[in-house]
Amino acid sequence: MNFQRGRSREEPEINLIPMIDVLLVILIFMMVTTTYAQLSGLQINLPQATGETTSTKETRQINVSVDATEHYALNSSPVNFTNVDRLAEDMRKVANGAKSPVIIINADAKTPHQAVINVMEAARLAGYTSITFKTTESQPR
Repeated sequence: MNFQRGRSREEPEINLIPMIDVLLVILIFMMVTTTYAQLSGLQINLPQATGETTSTKETRQINVSVDATEHYALNSSPVNFTNVDRLAEDMRKVANGAKSPVIIINADAKTPHQAVINVMEAARLAGYTSITFKTTESQPR
């Protein structure tokens, strides 16, 4: 039953402009608040190798020890570290004229990276190119 005889029915229409405005606001909000995933590091599979101990009796060895509080020692003798040049001079004295001694760095696991770099730089300044690191074997899990 149609009680409103003279009136025509209006067709409902959807106004798209407010809907577009709302979608643009949502899009801008998402763009501002989205954090993009950054790679935290490279996935590197290191090669495995078994090594044999080599005899270095012919060459002179200099054991440079660095603890977690950045105290240095050359062949178990404490050294006051003031700068890299001074450490290079101390390495030359310990080498006793050896031309290319092997520098063995014994660094604590919590030693700052800069302390190890100081030792490597001092070896370079002293003219020594053979540098190695002393490690312990990891315990099986």
